[in-house]
Amino acid sequence: MVGAYARCVENQPLPHSSPRTAAFFDLDKTVIAKSSALTFSKSFYQGGLINRRAVLRTAYTQFIFLAGGADHDQMERMREYLSALCKGWNVRQVREIVAEALHDLIDPIIYDEAASLIEAHHTAGRDVVIVSSSGAEVVEPIGEMLGADRVVATRMVVGEDGCFTGEIEYYAYGPTKAEAVRELAESEGYDLARCYAYSDSITDVPMLEAVGHPHAVNPDRALRREAVAREWPVLVFSKPVRLKQRLPGFSVTARPALVAAAAVGAAAATAGLVWYASRRRAAATLASA
Repeated sequence: MVGAYARCVENQPLPHSSPRTAAFFDLDKTVIAKSSALTFSKSFYQGGLINRRAVLRTAYTQFIFLAGGADHDQMERMREYLSALCKGWNVRQVREIVAEALHDLIDPIIYDEAASLIEAHHTAGRDVVIVSSSGAEVVEPIGEMLGADRVVATRMVVGEDGCFTGEIEYYAYGPTKAEAVRELAESEGYDLARCYAYSDSITDVPMLEAVGHPHAVNPDRALRREAVAREWPVLVFSKPVRLKQRLPGFSVTARPALVAAAAVGAAAATAGLVWYASRRRAAATLASA
């Protein structure tokens, strides 16, 4: 079933020998420092999709999300709110807004430590898969920018008029994420015992349980307790950094705008030191897992 929702992005990997392995990353507060869906609220307002009241409510929701994470009930309320909010939005317009604002909004909030881990996993020959509860129209471009090989994300029903109906076709959340991981492992030949997973939320325990190397990243209190009890590694990502501050060895989509953003300028030496230190941390994390 997940085959219809696990989209390959433009960063196509080279063929692997069997058995293959992968690293599965939650997105919000794991790879990026905020909620991906809520981050675009101002852009959606400027595009006429939401009003000022919705912007304020979205900002408050983002604050709550960042302050304490989101348990199951909060995630359900957020899902209901966002589903109702986007009803009637033109999908093509949403994609255009996301594409236009992507680098300005998402590039500055990517955790340097997460980017280093993504690079380290690719270097080790593993696929990188983003598994997120946020909508595919937001997650897929972010996955492409990060150099991910596949993306699993929530999908809304689109009517014949090209607009969202407000109904959810596929919700990538909780146990559904674990199902997606297992089905991808079957279809792609991943050896889950040798795979890695990263998340900040207690709601992603099923996904973390599905792999041999689970990691809690900036965990909420419930996940931290669970990680300590199960002796899972706990990682702290604290340094968002623009991709253009990293050396161009980081695997990202070679689109002209992104290549230009990643060009080495006067700060190359400083960026090199940051990249080198981050890569050493990522290598140490993988070695100890």
